[in-house]
Amino acid sequence: MEKNIVVQENIAELSIIQSIHEIRGQKVMFDFDLAKRYEVETRVLNQAVKRNMRRFPPDFMFQLTKDEWENMKSQFVISSWGGKRKMPYVFTEQGIAMLSGLLNSDIAIDTNILIMRAFVAIRQYIFNYAELKRELDEFMKKTDMRFNEIFKLFEEFLRYKAEQEKPRNRIGFKQKNN
Repeated sequence: MEKNIVVQENIAELSIIQSIHEIRGQKVMFDFDLAKRYEVETRVLNQAVKRNMRRFPPDFMFQLTKDEWENMKSQFVISSWGGKRKMPYVFTEQGIAMLSGLLNSDIAIDTNILIMRAFVAIRQYIFNYAELKRELDEFMKKTDMRFNEIFKLFEEFLRYKAEQEKPRNRIGFKQKNN
């Protein structure tokens, strides 16, 4: 039974990771994605935020510009946005953590835990990628130096061999042409 819960949480975490986007150099989630996960209407989520704007400075939450939204829609391949007039809000990891204080249902708490784990997983992936890239670069530098040394030695050996070689007589049975 516990294994099943862990699998469900991992699937939910992967689903959340797919909902995290990079905008203005920050990892964010859309208000409508968060509302769906918290099982509330987007307008209810945004009303709760607006009543507590002091908790959401620009590095926690910001509204997309029309150009940003058009760009995101083209990435999502969305033909129409359902007639909403306002651009969506996006929340950074800190903004999502702040939302947990506003939305106090069990679903919101469980969802926030999964979202925080998803952000941690992304950071860990980025860290591991950066570490692997650094190690690979270091290996390539060492390898290049070693290969250069080997190539130089090989060239010297070929030069030495060419200098040492004299025309030689063939060994073996020779036939006379009549």
